Amino acid sequence: MRAAILGMVMLLSAGIMAPAFAHTTVHVEPYEIEAGWGVEPPIVGIRNQLVIKVIERGGTDGTFQGITNVFKDASATAIFGGATKSLDINSDPRPGYYFSSIIPTKTGTYMVEIKGEIQGTLVDVKIPIEDVEPTSVLDFPPSGSSEPADISALKNAITSLQQDVSDLKSGSAPADGEASYDIAILGLSIAGAAIVLAVIGMVKRK
Repeated sequence: MRAAILGMVMLLSAGIMAPAFAHTTVHVEPYEIEAGWGVEPPIVGIRNQLVIKVIERGGTDGTFQGITNVFKDASATAIFGGATKSLDINSDPRPGYYFSSIIPTKTGTYMVEIKGEIQGTLVDVKIPIEDVEPTSVLDFPPSGSSEPADISALKNAITSLQQDVSDLKSGSAPADGEASYDIAILGLSIAGAAIVLAVIGMVKRK
């Protein structure tokens, strides 16, 4: 009994943890051709794989046969806008499964084109796959959610210096030559910090 319960828990856990792939399937009778990314969501600049599955459905619902040697007489091409790339196709250990390593360099919509023959059946299809996303999808914490630590520290320093100048001018510090000198130094410090902030802002806008 305990073994049966443990088995059910393991099956449920596997179902919960299994990734959901947003692959696209097209039908070229008698075959189903599915294409998508190996890792989703696909992120620009991060190594990934284009995966392709070619199967033929069996006579019973839920059964199918993976088609081997698909790319003996067929080719696969990655398409982005007007750019194309012939794919080097590798066979997965599972019959009917194939993959090709790729690093997407731009965000947007990609397609996989398959042309040729599969066991005598002519194939000429373009399969849209999930859009490639910017790195901000995975960034944490988001780079734009808060100002950099260096700018925050400079702003705090300026605020502190301005308070010191205000105290000196209000008479809370001795009104002698030394106080006047301190005011001048603090004023120069504030100006210098403001310049640094302006330079950082210009660099970030480029």
